Amino acid sequence: MSAAEPQTGVLLLQLGTPDSTSVSDVRKYLRAFLSDPRVLDMPAPARALLLNAVILPFRPRKSAEAYEKIWTDEGSPLTIHTDALTRRVQVLLGERYRVVFGMRYQNPSIDTAVGELAAAGCDEIVVLPLFPQYASAAGGSATQRALEVIGSRRNVPEVRSLGPFYDHPGFLRAAAEVARPLLDGFGADHVLFSYHGLPEKQVKKSDPSGTWCLASASCCDRTPPSSFCYRAQCFATTRGLVAELGLAPGTYSTTFQSRLAGQKWIEPYTDKQIPRLHRQGVRRLAVFTPSFTADCLETLEEIGIRLRAQWEGLGGEEMVLVPCVNAHETWAETVAAMIAGSG
Repeated sequence: MSAAEPQTGVLLLQLGTPDSTSVSDVRKYLRAFLSDPRVLDMPAPARALLLNAVILPFRPRKSAEAYEKIWTDEGSPLTIHTDALTRRVQVLLGERYRVVFGMRYQNPSIDTAVGELAAAGCDEIVVLPLFPQYASAAGGSATQRALEVIGSRRNVPEVRSLGPFYDHPGFLRAAAEVARPLLDGFGADHVLFSYHGLPEKQVKKSDPSGTWCLASASCCDRTPPSSFCYRAQCFATTRGLVAELGLAPGTYSTTFQSRLAGQKWIEPYTDKQIPRLHRQGVRRLAVFTPSFTADCLETLEEIGIRLRAQWEGLGGEEMVLVPCVNAHETWAETVAAMIAGSG
């Protein structure tokens, strides 16, 4: 490719991770993350009070201890897996593209990533938030920040932002390919699909009609009129993976993890479901975390360590955590295909 030939920039987005497991770095990360009005959806004075009086004085040390349990010699698992995916997608797309990734909070920042694309002379940028289901607090926030950074430049390139891929055949196939060897050798009594939780009020705000989301127990059994319902998209992902894996009725369930105290979050809760499963006779449990594309604190520590300990404490025989798609080849090929087909 000649030096004068422009490249298409690709910006892959993740939520973020602390720079290290030190309490100060974790506090810095939590301050940036929880200061976002899309995350703590409340009036600014109340958010500041909650953050500075309740969360930051106590949570950074506890979170730092959790990060230490999953940190590697190379750093944060989220960064490692996202970097590996970025490199593989770059190879698959070839020299006509320049592929980078940016974190909504902390490093490598979206500002730095956009700067790399500008320095490469990209005259258009494809933005892909790496969140299968849409949530204002995740994909919405990351996309907003990316568009702000790109739009602040003197020369603003053409921008295309890709939407959620919760039922994309390539994503479902990649997740199933990761899981199948583990499930085949494990003999699970039950498969649990655990998604990151959201406050109910955030889910309801995604429904412009105000008449559908959480209006009935079966509202997520099919895609709602609003295409932005996170909970419905999670259930759609479950249905897609169940079909890919050929799971029988009654052998799987969908739950939500990672909630904060003080408000109602979408149900059912993961940590409340597993005692019920144990009482029903389940002893060998397999857990998916399909709201994440890269393994991170919420998958490796919250599920892989804490939920496993809870399961064993109940008397469960064994639990297997199915890894995220990370940089799996089918997933990398799917990402490259989504980007190449976006023009």
